[in-house]
Amino acid sequence: MAILLFTDFGADDLYVGQVEAMLDRHAPGVRVIDLLHEAPPFAVRASAHLLAALAQGLPRGHVFLGVVDPGVGSDRGAVVLRADGRSYVGPDNGLFSVVAARAASKSLWRITGHPPGVSPSFHGRDLFAPMAAAVATDDFPNENVAPAADLAVRFGGDDLAEVIYVDHYGNCFSGIRARGVSQANRLVAGGRELPHARVFADAEPGTAFWYENSNGLVEIAVARGSAARELGLTVGMPVAWAG
Repeated sequence: MAILLFTDFGADDLYVGQVEAMLDRHAPGVRVIDLLHEAPPFAVRASAHLLAALAQGLPRGHVFLGVVDPGVGSDRGAVVLRADGRSYVGPDNGLFSVVAARAASKSLWRITGHPPGVSPSFHGRDLFAPMAAAVATDDFPNENVAPAADLAVRFGGDDLAEVIYVDHYGNCFSGIRARGVSQANRLVAGGRELPHARVFADAEPGTAFWYENSNGLVEIAVARGSAARELGLTVGMPVAWAG
């Protein structure tokens, strides 16, 4: 059992440490794993597909504290989702909706009670962290949640034919799952048709290509280079199969 953090806070800013301190206060001894703090800022749909890809490869039993929440302080809801043996705590803004849509089994609770002194601009620390700690320590369900029928914002479980993440190498993840895709297909991105390569070592240096990355997604890369720079790609840009 661990609490996994997935946020757009930035690893070098001051927010992550405050969330971890709150988790230590409410769930001392529970492992906290920094899964990602560079989720695409404010990009909830892209982050939802990225989270779904990351989570499906991790063991059941973990609690995901997810915060990509441009609507913090508004009337957007807050939820706890259990899907296929993993739990997710965070905003009801679509962030968990891809996970939910693809799940074979799921349960949902709306967070109805707020601890005293919750900052309207930092629900990650003051609302979601205590609830994630409660889930991780089996103090759940509790008086601060109520069963819910469905998420308020639902993106569905279909693939997303866009760039959803750019890593520091300039590799560009798409929201397309690679399983079942023919390696003969050519991907159109940044105005160019890209062939498939199995791994970076199979492509000539400077060559742009697509491949199935370690999270099962179609990824765009340049061997020993930056696909983002070479092809002018950013989060949200469309990709498509050549037809």
